[in-house]
Amino acid sequence: MNTLPYDEIHIEELEVFANHGVFPEETRLGQKFLISLILYTDSRNAGKTDCLEKSVDYGEVSKFVTEYTKSHPCRLIEAAAEHLAEELLLRYELLKGVTLELKKPWAPVGLPLKTVSVKISRFWHTAYLGLGSNLGDKRGYLDNAVRALDEAKGCHVERVSSYQVTEPYGGVEQDDFLNACLILKTLLTPEELLEKLHEIEQSAHRERIVHWGPRTLDLDILMYDDVVMETDELVIPHVEMHLRSFVLNPLREIAPNKRHPVIGKTVSQLADSLTE
Repeated sequence: MNTLPYDEIHIEELEVFANHGVFPEETRLGQKFLISLILYTDSRNAGKTDCLEKSVDYGEVSKFVTEYTKSHPCRLIEAAAEHLAEELLLRYELLKGVTLELKKPWAPVGLPLKTVSVKISRFWHTAYLGLGSNLGDKRGYLDNAVRALDEAKGCHVERVSSYQVTEPYGGVEQDDFLNACLILKTLLTPEELLEKLHEIEQSAHRERIVHWGPRTLDLDILMYDDVVMETDELVIPHVEMHLRSFVLNPLREIAPNKRHPVIGKTVSQLADSLTE
């Protein structure tokens, strides 16, 4: 659950007749669903100006939820909730996040129960990415990566640093790199984002042959909100970002005051420390 101090707009148990379900009679005959929403937003401007355009219109949201739920049948209510939450966040610019509960009061389980439901919370996140290339059309590879990220569903590139020429890192003899950083607004989880980055690298014919060796495109997750995580596939924040000037210098251009969630210093402070 996101703990940021967002304001909340509540919609309680909107009744929708739709055709979600696993069994043929559910998809053929349909049944009643109850949808409750918490819309996380900043309502201060709307409250101070009394202007509907500066808020999330709960009437419009209710109509959209009704129409979307009716027209996009799913076998599982988990899928129906996931798709609906994503579409709400993509559709309404002022939404920071949503908590959605989808109730199925007529669930065909053959036992006396009041309702079955699934409840999820989904939010926009901010990721900080590093980009690099030292083979072929370096600028073209970086440009294409930025474009691919901005066009990916659930992603929007907010800021991109300048492209900077840097010496290769890691002791392997090779051409200079062109490096940059960007800020990405995304609905993807860290794992999903990593998968997307690998897809974009593969489209640039990235080959992982020599560790720290030459590559057409290198994309790294540096930070993701204030998440601290470590798995076999992914470590956030990036384990060596605080030691790399080719990361900190371009990142300082676009996020100088972003604080490293483990070390506690800002990007500017880390860059200055590395210089010293």
